[in-house]
Amino acid sequence: MSIYDQLTGKEAKLAVIGLGYVGLPIALAFARKVKVIGFDINARRVEMMRQGIDPSNELESSEFENCDIEFTDSLDVLREARFFVVAVPTPIDSHNLPDLTPLLKASETVGKVLKKGDYVVFESTVYPGCTEDDCIPVLERISGLKWKEDFSVGYSPERINPGDREHTLARVIKVVSGDTPESLEQIAKTYELVVDAGVHRAASIKTAEAAKIIENTQRDLNIALMNELSVIFSKMGINTYDVLEAAGTKWNFLRFTPGLVGGHCIGVDPYYLTHKSTQLGYHAKVITSGREINDYMGAHVARQIVKRLIAKDVSLKSSRVLVMGVTFKENVTDIRNSKVIDVIREFESYGLKVDAIDPYADAQEFEHEYQCRLAAAADGRYEAVVLAVSHDEYKNFGEADFAALLSENGVFADLKGMYRSKFAFDYWSL
Repeated sequence: MSIYDQLTGKEAKLAVIGLGYVGLPIALAFARKVKVIGFDINARRVEMMRQGIDPSNELESSEFENCDIEFTDSLDVLREARFFVVAVPTPIDSHNLPDLTPLLKASETVGKVLKKGDYVVFESTVYPGCTEDDCIPVLERISGLKWKEDFSVGYSPERINPGDREHTLARVIKVVSGDTPESLEQIAKTYELVVDAGVHRAASIKTAEAAKIIENTQRDLNIALMNELSVIFSKMGINTYDVLEAAGTKWNFLRFTPGLVGGHCIGVDPYYLTHKSTQLGYHAKVITSGREINDYMGAHVARQIVKRLIAKDVSLKSSRVLVMGVTFKENVTDIRNSKVIDVIREFESYGLKVDAIDPYADAQEFEHEYQCRLAAAADGRYEAVVLAVSHDEYKNFGEADFAALLSENGVFADLKGMYRSKFAFDYWSL
C-alpha cells in the first residue's frame, strides 16, 4: 500500500516539524484530511496550540476546529508518523551567511524517528543542493537508514505570506519535487489533498529549491531598483510615488514601490543564493548590488530626516523622534529582520531620542530581539514623526492627528507615501 493510501486511509500519520507561520497552517490544513502530529520544540507554544491559540497571531481559533491533530514536543509521539514535513526557519547570521542550525537540528529530530518506508519533505527555504548535500546525510547518519533504499525525500517550498488572507495555502499553486518519479507522485498527490490551486511537479529537488529562492530574489531586485530611483529622485526634488503613479499607466510596467526590505524571505533568501554562488566560484554582482541597496535604506531614511532638521537649525541632541510601526510589514506581529531597527539606530547615532510604537509588535519580544524598548504610546510632541509601517490603524490618521504629534519645526516622514500632497507641514517620503 502506498504512503498516500496509508495517509488517506488514516492508517499512517503525517507530521509537521516546526509550527510557526508556515508550519501551523500546513498542519491544520492536512489535519482536515488525514491524521496529523504537530511537533515543535517550544513547549509553551505547543500548549498554546492545544488551546486553539496561534502563537504567531496569524490564525483565528476557529481554524483549529474539526482538525485531527495532536500537538506535541515529544519524540515518542513523533515516532508514530510516516510522512514528515519540515518547516523550520532558515535565517542568516550577523555576517549575512546562511544559518542552517534550525534545519539541521530538525533533520536530526526526524532522523531519530525515521523508519523504513517513511517520507520526508522539506519546506524551508534553502540554496539549491542543500536538501541532498546537507539534510539527507544527517537523516542517514542519525537513522542508520539508506536514502532511496529505506526512505524517500522531497522538497516543496513554502509560499505562505504572513498577513495575506487571499494567497493562502489552498489558493496558491504548490511546487513539489521528489527523489524518484514514484516519490514525486506520492508527494504531489498528498499535497493535492490541501492545495485547491493544484501542484507543479518540478524536474528535481534542486530545481524546486532554486525556484523558491529566485521568487524572492526577483522581488528583492525590483524593490532595490525602486529604492535606488527614490534616492535619485529625492536629489531631483521629485516625489517617487508620483513618478510611479504616472509610469504605472503603461500596461506592462511592473508595480513595485520603494521601502524597507526586511522579514524572513525577501531580505534573507538572496543571501542563500549568493553564498552558494560564491562557493562555486562566481560572485553574483546584480543580486549583491540589490542587497546592498536595500540594506542601506534604513540608514538613508534617518539621514534624510536629520538633514531636514539641520536645515531648520533644530538641535539634534534635544530632538525627539517618533517611529510608528516596527514590524517587518503591515498588519502582522512578526518583527524578525525588521529594517525599522536600522532607522532607529541611525537616529540614535546622531544623538536623537527615539520613541517607537506599534499596535501589533510584542514589546518584550522586540526588546529581547533588538535591545530596544517600545513605548506604550506617543508622549508629547516630536521634532520628527516617521510613519515606518503602514498598519491599518494608521490609515485613518488625519492632518490634525499628525500635527498634534509634531513640534513647530517638525518633519513628517511617510515611507510608503500614504499621505503625500495631503498635509501642509514639512513632508518627506521615499
